[in-house]
Amino acid sequence: MKWTEIIKIFTLMGIMTVAGNTIGYKMPLIDAVIGYLIMMGITLAGIAFARIIPLKLPMVFWISIIAITSTSPLSPFAKDILAFTGKIDFLALCTPILAYAGLAVGKDLAMFKKMSWRIVVVALAVYTGTFVFATFIAQMMLHIEGII
Repeated sequence: MKWTEIIKIFTLMGIMTVAGNTIGYKMPLIDAVIGYLIMMGITLAGIAFARIIPLKLPMVFWISIIAITSTSPLSPFAKDILAFTGKIDFLALCTPILAYAGLAVGKDLAMFKKMSWRIVVVALAVYTGTFVFATFIAQMMLHIEGII
């Protein structure tokens, strides 16, 4: 992908994320914008590192390294970064990502049809396993915390 396309996608996703945080979670608009811009900057830096550094490491590795070092106690900006990015709700961030992934799959529907029926069985097993184990872990933690 070209940089302009990446920035357009991140900007559109940022608008949806900021709107979700502001409307759904009653976060001040400026805090949501700053938090998302910090995350976007870290992500763009990770993408740049993955393209520039000649090691064959995944982009997620570089983004994680930058995020970890920028929020570690050694970083002079860690408190500020954590203060703003901690206000971004995970669900508000995930919704546009999942919508984009759904559109990407929908675009390749012809390829999806060529796959065997087994992919549906695998997908259902993954979804069911994820739901069941997430529910189990949540139930266990709620009991440990004494909430239920």
